Amino acid sequence: MKHIAIGILGAAALGFMASAASAGTLDTVKQKGFIQCGVSTGLAGFSAPDDKGEWKGIDADFCRAVAAAVFGDASKVKFTPLSAKERFTALQSGEIDILSRNTTWTSNRDSALGLDFVGVTYYDGQGFMINAKKLPGVNSALQLSGAAVCVQSGTTTELNLADYFKKNKMEYNPVVFEKLEEVNAAYDAGRCDAYTTDQSGLYGIRLTLSSPADHVVLPEIISKEPLGPAVRQGDDQWAHIARWTYFALLNAEEAGITQANVDEMKTSTDPNIQRILGTEPDGKYGADLGLSNDWVVNIVKAVGNYGEMFERNVGSGSPLKIARGINALWTKGGLQYGPPIR
Repeated sequence: MKHIAIGILGAAALGFMASAASAGTLDTVKQKGFIQCGVSTGLAGFSAPDDKGEWKGIDADFCRAVAAAVFGDASKVKFTPLSAKERFTALQSGEIDILSRNTTWTSNRDSALGLDFVGVTYYDGQGFMINAKKLPGVNSALQLSGAAVCVQSGTTTELNLADYFKKNKMEYNPVVFEKLEEVNAAYDAGRCDAYTTDQSGLYGIRLTLSSPADHVVLPEIISKEPLGPAVRQGDDQWAHIARWTYFALLNAEEAGITQANVDEMKTSTDPNIQRILGTEPDGKYGADLGLSNDWVVNIVKAVGNYGEMFERNVGSGSPLKIARGINALWTKGGLQYGPPIR
């Protein structure tokens, strides 16, 4: 879900951002010995605790990857569950070091809110889900005129919903709640004809419903939702570390480096693989970031490459079974593209 912050940051928050930037997040993180990662309150495939309380999902794994890059140890991360309303303040105030919480990259957030997005870990778009037994014969969002639609308040989801129905000259009745758990419960109880949020979120939410097989995600995508991690503005080194962790995951996949073969790959004579894994003679790419030269080795050992992370959490190896689609590498017809490590 995608919260819209209203108003201007307070002087105290701005003051903290300036002092945090001058102190250097990397130094602060090393001093305390872990990375504080802001995640959702529970969205399957992205960030949700399992039955043992361990956080799972693409967003959680990204923070583990950053911890592996910084410490050589993916366990040196602590997770802070945040609502849509809380997430930006938590990053601005320094409560968390990185926000990795299915958050859409927008111009306002990338400028006025003091956030610095590091990449798009999941290309998404807003969609609709219906109970097919309640609405037999409905196979398009264009058939939802007059429907009651469940939506979370204070989000771009809410605004996109209004735009879509206005554009298509349809009426609808918004059923609005502040908390994701409230929206889910209302929809599951039949208080709404449809549910709208990021399409990836709909697949995850469907798994939590009382009768998942009754519910269908409609084909329409009504918005662009590039989801990715963000850090505070003003600390270039920390932003570079987070950004190149993301690019490292992509470059590893493109080079065929996996969690299973990364140690074997360290003996490769391929110059590109040597640069990625830090085995190139006189290599300095990790040091350029303030990291060890085996930083990518540590990342891949911890979470695998991007493709492995995707398939494990939301793809073929997960209950969601989401196809790679536009999240495939650029070499496979997708949008995921990692600038070179060199």
